[in-house]
Amino acid sequence: MQSWKTRVLGQVLMTFCMALIMSGAMGFIALGPAFLPHWLPSFLTAWPIAFVVSQVVSPVAFKLAFKLTQPAPRTQP
Repeated sequence: MQSWKTRVLGQVLMTFCMALIMSGAMGFIALGPAFLPHWLPSFLTAWPIAFVVSQVVSPVAFKLAFKLTQPAPRTQP
């Protein structure tokens, strides 16, 4: 079991990376190199949203992942 600090710091770092990469990638796809002046404001908007969403979705996603990866019960031959 992870400590609360470790879990929150992990979410901060993960959402930082995801928001940085996704805001940059989507900005480049939409605008080409002209996205650079818009990248920082887009990132600063996306990061807190990503953090809050990850706090809500993460427990549900992990419960589902644990259910999906449990071995199937064995049947008696």
